Amino acid sequence: MTEDEIYAALTQVFRDVFDDDDITLSPATTADDIAGWDSQAHVNLVVAAETRFGIRFRTAELESLHNVGDFVQLIATKRKGA
Repeated sequence: MTEDEIYAALTQVFRDVFDDDDITLSPATTADDIAGWDSQAHVNLVVAAETRFGIRFRTAELESLHNVGDFVQLIATKRKGA
């Protein structure tokens, strides 16, 4: 799966979790950029991403993320190992 394919799939995950078809992700996107991205939405987002990509995240991995670009890189790395 290419980085562009990950962004496309992750964008759909975000749109589903936040019920907002206008969400567009960039590497620099953070929780401050998306209305409603609180701790509960974050958990929902992680679970939805795990389901969509067929991977599991460790807490330490998630704590190191600063933006969507970091999340995409983590997904890409975990998918290579899957």
